[in-house]
Amino acid sequence: MSPEGSLSPDPSTLNELNTVIIECCKCSRLVEYRERVAREKRRMYQQETYWGRPVPGLGDPEARVLIVGLAPAAHGANRTGRMFTGDSSGDFLFEALYRTGFANQPFSISRNDGLELKDIYISAAVRCAPPANKPLVEELDACNPYLRSEFRLLKNVRVLVGLGAIGFYSALALVQSRVKTGLASRPKFGHNVAYRFDRWVVIGSYHPSRQNTQTGRLTLDMFLAVFERVRGELGRC
Repeated sequence: MSPEGSLSPDPSTLNELNTVIIECCKCSRLVEYRERVAREKRRMYQQETYWGRPVPGLGDPEARVLIVGLAPAAHGANRTGRMFTGDSSGDFLFEALYRTGFANQPFSISRNDGLELKDIYISAAVRCAPPANKPLVEELDACNPYLRSEFRLLKNVRVLVGLGAIGFYSALALVQSRVKTGLASRPKFGHNVAYRFDRWVVIGSYHPSRQNTQTGRLTLDMFLAVFERVRGELGRC
């Protein structure tokens, strides 16, 4: 890894990068947890073979929108091998993407369910399921080069959506590493709050976790408003 936090050598395509991500074993705590979950499984998924490895990004390689989430869910993406696939967070996200024209269907249940994303790419700050959904600072740092490489390879990205505070500040750091001038004060995370840096816009959103959606902190209308705002920003590009 280079001092700047990029991969060395840096992959030249998203497929090459995804191969590197899938083979990663840098964080022993995460490796132990993701593999243990894949062995023990949840009762309702006992007949399934869990992915149990780091989860790569997915979407349109020509995307103008990059979504940055937190990490794979233990029995969601850690089971299916695809970001936001197989859990309630994904149900909420893909419903919103479908309604705003970024996805061809309102669900994502497996890697071969026919999902196609249009003009959008989905990534995460951490690629392995963390215990209690709480990655350590050093695990975020270890995974950051993968996100930076994705951002470099997704040359058309103009709008970044950070899901949750960690996703938001991870997206913000990507953009701030590319610009010479920042804001006078540190941007604050909030739902549907946007910050503009040169040609990029970073938008925050509450994470579509069950804790947020079942308590009403995040409603579908609130989530749709974020992606409608994304559409508006793309119209200005």
